[in-house]
Amino acid sequence: MNKKHIRDYGIAIGHMTPGARNKISDVPGVTVGHCTLDDERHKTGVTVILPAQDNLFASKMTAVVHVINGFGKTCGSVQVDELGYIETPIALTNTLNVGKVADALVGWTLERCRQDGIGCFSVNPVVGETNDAGLNDIADRALGEAEVYAAIAGASADFEEGDVGAGKGTSCFGLKGGIGSASRVLTLGGTEYTVGALVQSNFGRTADLTIAGRPVGERITAKIREEQAQTDKGSIMIVLGTDIPLSELQLGRVLRRAVVGLARTGSFVGHGSGDVVIGFTTANRHSSAAEDGAFRTMRALNDRHMDAVFRAAAEAVEESVLNSMTAADRVTGHNGDVKRSINEFLPECL
Repeated sequence: MNKKHIRDYGIAIGHMTPGARNKISDVPGVTVGHCTLDDERHKTGVTVILPAQDNLFASKMTAVVHVINGFGKTCGSVQVDELGYIETPIALTNTLNVGKVADALVGWTLERCRQDGIGCFSVNPVVGETNDAGLNDIADRALGEAEVYAAIAGASADFEEGDVGAGKGTSCFGLKGGIGSASRVLTLGGTEYTVGALVQSNFGRTADLTIAGRPVGERITAKIREEQAQTDKGSIMIVLGTDIPLSELQLGRVLRRAVVGLARTGSFVGHGSGDVVIGFTTANRHSSAAEDGAFRTMRALNDRHMDAVFRAAAEAVEESVLNSMTAADRVTGHNGDVKRSINEFLPECL
């Protein structure tokens, strides 16, 4: 995987230190898998984030969903809001394939529970989406069980970014978008922790693109003498993961800072953009074992240290968006529409 990242252009986003991979998989136990459909009519796919390698249904993970702008079709958020945990991997795909991907997640979870000897009679799959109809013949609804299972089977810590999986057909600031990721490492109470982000970018107006405070989008627009995207519409799915022990309230506060990173890239969260954040912490698991007592014990960070976590989330989201673009190649869609890679304009327009 010889993909470019924004740091390859000498641009370091923010002030905090990234993890070893600078990906969400720097959070221990987290892996990501893709299945990409790339043929004459289809530019689409599935990306699956596995927050742990054990059975999530048996040991649920503290989670929160935050809606920045609700022009989207995310599945599973109602139960997450009510109970504060996830019990399946998190899948990302295109708008019209949410139902089929959700069904596949249910099937995969049932199979896993049968293998582990765990009764499972109700499953809440979590699936996010953006609309890739500009490059993909989305009405074919070409993704389903086989693609979801393949993405899960291929999940690893060293996953690919750019125009792969759920990012194959997406656009960002009028150029090619996709899957991007980044992480930040911080020390709290003498222990090292990680905050990681992964995005499926599909939003923005070319002239608004900002990189490290530089008006790169204006320079690109002037160079090509046309607007690649006239309005800020589309969507972005943001997944934030951490191993910091946080309460659900604290995790929700962290998720609300994702918009800071988004805004730094130039988004103003337009009317037609569905911007949703799904977050989890690998600490404070919820066991579903019948022998559990009446109460559970959890750890939570002292609120005095939350600023560092907020900053880490904002920086990781900002860099993830930019990496989703620099890691993506030029793609020609089913209708002949071409989305150029930002690498065609960098470093000249920096």
